[in-house]
Amino acid sequence: MCERVAAANNPSLILMNYDPIRLSVTNLFFVPKHFFIREIIQERKPLAPTARRAGWVGCNILLSEIPDAGKIFVVRDGEQMARSLVLDQWRATAFLRGRNEGARGWLMEVMKCVDTIGRRDFSLADVYAQESRPHALFPGNQNVRPKIRQQLQVLRDQGYIEFLGQGRYRLYGAG
Repeated sequence: MCERVAAANNPSLILMNYDPIRLSVTNLFFVPKHFFIREIIQERKPLAPTARRAGWVGCNILLSEIPDAGKIFVVRDGEQMARSLVLDQWRATAFLRGRNEGARGWLMEVMKCVDTIGRRDFSLADVYAQESRPHALFPGNQNVRPKIRQQLQVLRDQGYIEFLGQGRYRLYGAG
């Protein structure tokens, strides 16, 4: 699975929740393929030697490790989203497609930090308060704060966030 995720032709993921009593879709969302990196794949134990596919190794996809921007809802809580909104959300992160997995990993981690803050307007200090996560995920990097600033600049340049000045930012398309 890890090799498949890293491949240039990996697929996007579509997930659905269905209410069998109301006979309706409650949630339907996409995870674009450019959000799949090694860190969101959790390898499982190989199947037992007595299993029909002995030794086969499955995996879990850790949806909680995908930034909110990587979960593009078509139907949310039973309500169909406007087509234009869905397309805008898809396009907002298309810039990740052209980046290698390492660069996507850092960008996604900073996006997760911004998600954790939970506000449309935030400060650099707010993002720094989340630095324990990227530090744990990238233990070899001794310059986490400069890397966070660099990734915020990339997100700004790609139109994902807006720099307001004096260490303040605004998330586009939020709230």
